[in-house]
Amino acid sequence: MANLDTTNLLLGIMAGVSVLEALLLIGIGVGGFMMYRRVMRLVEDLETRQIAPLREKADAILADVKTVTARVSQQTERVDHAISGTIHRVDETADRVKGSVRDKVSQAVGVLRGIRAVITSLLSSEGDHEQPVSAAGRV
Repeated sequence: MANLDTTNLLLGIMAGVSVLEALLLIGIGVGGFMMYRRVMRLVEDLETRQIAPLREKADAILADVKTVTARVSQQTERVDHAISGTIHRVDETADRVKGSVRDKVSQAVGVLRGIRAVITSLLSSEGDHEQPVSAAGRV
């Protein structure tokens, strides 16, 4: 029976150690949970005091950037439209000026050709009235 008493004693010690291990694991779990809650409170506090105002400022800046971008886009579109219209008007004006200059030059050329024709006709009619000089009449 001495053997059985020793075995029971060892089994009792092992059971006690197992109970202590279980209590230790439960204590570690409770301590871990409490630490987790403290860390989460700290993170939430940090978020409300530090990150939330920064996020609001960043959102406000992004809204301003969107507004400015929209305005720049509208102004760019207006400028592009104005430049296109101006170029179109300049092309039309250049075509009108070119046509007008062409008409004036054509009129001037016509007048000059008429004057040339008159001069040519006068010179040729004067040449018909003169007597041709013969080779025998020369000294």
